[in-house]
Amino acid sequence: MTIKSFLKLVEIQTKIASVTPFMLGIAFTLYYFDTLNVLTVLAFFVSLLCFDMFTTALNNYKDFKKAIKKEGYNYEFHNAIGQFNLKESTVVATIITLFSVAVIFGVITFLRTDYVLLLLGALSFLMGILYSAGPIPISRTCFGEVFSGLFMGFFIPFLVIYASVLTQNPVVISLDSSILSITLNWRVLLPILLISLPTVFCIANIMLANNICDVEDDFENRRYTLPIQVGREKALILFDVLYILTYIDIIICVILGYLPVISLIALLTAIKVYGNVKAFHKVQTKKDTFAFSVMNLVLIAVPIILTLFVGYVFKILAG
Repeated sequence: MTIKSFLKLVEIQTKIASVTPFMLGIAFTLYYFDTLNVLTVLAFFVSLLCFDMFTTALNNYKDFKKAIKKEGYNYEFHNAIGQFNLKESTVVATIITLFSVAVIFGVITFLRTDYVLLLLGALSFLMGILYSAGPIPISRTCFGEVFSGLFMGFFIPFLVIYASVLTQNPVVISLDSSILSITLNWRVLLPILLISLPTVFCIANIMLANNICDVEDDFENRRYTLPIQVGREKALILFDVLYILTYIDIIICVILGYLPVISLIALLTAIKVYGNVKAFHKVQTKKDTFAFSVMNLVLIAVPIILTLFVGYVFKILAG
């Protein structure tokens, strides 16, 4: 397997969907909580990136094995296994290696934190596997957008932040005799939830755009995704609504003080995002317009991340 075929197998260009919420978690931790557990966060990043590549490679492998339609853009070009004529044994070995590295660094992250992170990390691993594997993979159902948005858009920044604010007890699990209790510190959790919504919505829209582009092929391959369940037109409406909610959330976060006022600059990206959405409404294909959904994530999230770093610097300078 060459580097080019490996990068295609793991769809390296899509890793922006995991790196972006990771960077959001770092920026928000510094700005709002004024702390960062660097070594733990780095270990988490290695685990995160390897697991993301693992799930993508596994998903491509499963799609290749289950494909009914043997021609067309998705089969011949989108899937690296068919495009580069990769050996099945090589692909399986790559998948196992990526998963092993992800587990090792996940354990290192746990050893530097607590059991709450272990449980949430294990849940994320489980959902990542079920997303592509099992009798009915989540990616082949109408729940793909919900799970991808939640576990990538929210859980990634949450785990980054959680690893650095353990002393504030954001989540406490205790067992007293036969009673299991979970205590949630909403003063810590609510800011994390609201600050994560832009990545939740934008990542959900990446999955939604992907499924809208693949409606015909997915139906032939018995992937009953959300656009197939509700129809292309309603799926496009949902696509629009999620971006509207994203900008509303940014305004709310600034009002509540979770984002610095300078983060309102992110609202200016609505002009370009609107243009991308219009273009996607006209044509929905992987080759021509799918990339707009990824571009929109970058357009919206990067200004938020940068302004959080700027806000942190201003806080330091202010003493």
